[in-house]
Amino acid sequence: MTLHAASREALSFAESRLDEVLGDAGSAPSAVGEELLAVVELLTTEVGLRRAVSDGSSDPEARTRLIGALLRDKVSAPTLTVLEAVVGQRWSSPRELVDGVEHLGRTALLVGAENAGKLDAVEDELFRFARILDGKPELEKALAERSASAEAKRGLVRQLVADKVDPITKVLVEQVVLRPSGRSVTHGVDGLVEMAARRRGRVVARVTSAGELSAEQRERLAARLGALYDSPVALHVELDASLGAGLVVRVGDEVIDGSAAGRLEAVRRQLAG
Repeated sequence: MTLHAASREALSFAESRLDEVLGDAGSAPSAVGEELLAVVELLTTEVGLRRAVSDGSSDPEARTRLIGALLRDKVSAPTLTVLEAVVGQRWSSPRELVDGVEHLGRTALLVGAENAGKLDAVEDELFRFARILDGKPELEKALAERSASAEAKRGLVRQLVADKVDPITKVLVEQVVLRPSGRSVTHGVDGLVEMAARRRGRVVARVTSAGELSAEQRERLAARLGALYDSPVALHVELDASLGAGLVVRVGDEVIDGSAAGRLEAVRRQLAG
């Protein structure tokens, strides 16, 4: 998510309100998250409303009254408090306001997972779903099809995950599919994996291995990568026998190729050069 200066300030303020709301004993973070993402859908489809609540030249109190009048009986009080904080701020563009609400909704869902002690599981499920899409380009294409209805896309996601994942994982995946924001669905889901890892103060290391890694090997690899990147590491491992041997590690845009296939390719490039 790329935001201009005004939007970054607005999001920071809204995040502080979200933290306050979710810190209340009676709040339900996952419910707040789902309601915020439902509002994202509303703002995405209702162009006039999106422009009205993001119009920086209008009175902030008027924008707050507008969102209250529209949603007071449709969302919970905690969700409305967050939305009032959002529309009361100045955003660089209507699109960035919607991106901000989306970020807040995803954050609330991950807080819900964290509070329930299942953030690790949700992160891993998101990673596995992204790798399924990696291996099935036709599935990625179907989920990204612009002409398909929202219900058709939701139905396809539910067929894929059924009851195999946590409800929070399902909601997050559905939301990425419905609003990919110009990127592939795989890229969007991987972004959620990173977002979940950041909640635990970790960076994501995507490891492709020629064979299974033992628990001890995983621990050693995580420790070495943690020392290299000066941060705890969330290790996600997938298998690919075509590597021959060794590992390929991706952290952000950086790739560490220690596989046999990678070494052979490096030799080929040297010989060709």
